[in-house]
Amino acid sequence: MYDGDIIDAHHHLWDLDSGWHSWLTTDRPKEMVFGDPTPLARNYLLPEYLADMAKVRLAKSVHITAAHTTDDPTAETRWLQQMADQHGFPHGIVVSAALEQAGLEQHLEEQAAFANVRGVRQIVSWHENPIFNFTARPDVMADPAWRAGLGLLAKHGLSFDLMLFPTQLPDALALARAFPDTQIILNHTGSPVDRDEAGLARWHSGMQALASAENVAVKISDLCAYDHNWTVDSFRPFVRNTIEWFGVERCMFASDFPVATLHGSAREIYDAFKEIVSDYGVDEQRALFHDNAVKFYRLD
Repeated sequence: MYDGDIIDAHHHLWDLDSGWHSWLTTDRPKEMVFGDPTPLARNYLLPEYLADMAKVRLAKSVHITAAHTTDDPTAETRWLQQMADQHGFPHGIVVSAALEQAGLEQHLEEQAAFANVRGVRQIVSWHENPIFNFTARPDVMADPAWRAGLGLLAKHGLSFDLMLFPTQLPDALALARAFPDTQIILNHTGSPVDRDEAGLARWHSGMQALASAENVAVKISDLCAYDHNWTVDSFRPFVRNTIEWFGVERCMFASDFPVATLHGSAREIYDAFKEIVSDYGVDEQRALFHDNAVKFYRLD
């Protein structure tokens, strides 16, 4: 099995005293798609993250925004960049931006000026089950103002981290084709939450179709959010199918810590990934665990 360096292409850090994470404090729901968020309602800073990752050969990491702040949109970025300057981690930063907002271009310029900023994420995940929702409307990707904002990312050298549910995968394909110069990085293997026959069929067909867009890469991450009692065998078809459709060259493994800590340790999750791709060549495994994160998040 793979025993080389790992780049974690998707994790979060948070300081709840900052006031940036109301979804974990004042507005915390009793249940989310990954379960009860209460255990996550604690400061999770770099020492905690590095301790959680101590049993894997962590070389670099990419921090994905989890903040819900609008008063000072670069506050989280400044905090993370200072951390990176002092401690090395995180090596890449994906920031928050509301793509439909007025003054977006100035905001992108300010964010892109930070040395470690690589991309933007705005969650568009909508599900008919309100417990699972991360946004209030299902059609964000069709909004003209939002699409105009997405069109600014390539100009500033920024990728877009796309988090959605399988019912939205056809919209994602249309988006990728409309913006071929924007690197889109699909989060969490397309979030396969619906495990009945119809739900799995939607995920299969949507992912296969999306793979035809060459500007889309996939993070295979946090499958346990949608499979709380997971096993290596329950992960296997989602991992193997995704790699078959997108190719080794457009997939990368990631943790989604601390969210994934609700259902497993870093060693357990990464060992599962390693076992599932243990029959791949050495270079292919290194691409999945390390090199593709370097490529897509420009970490070299």
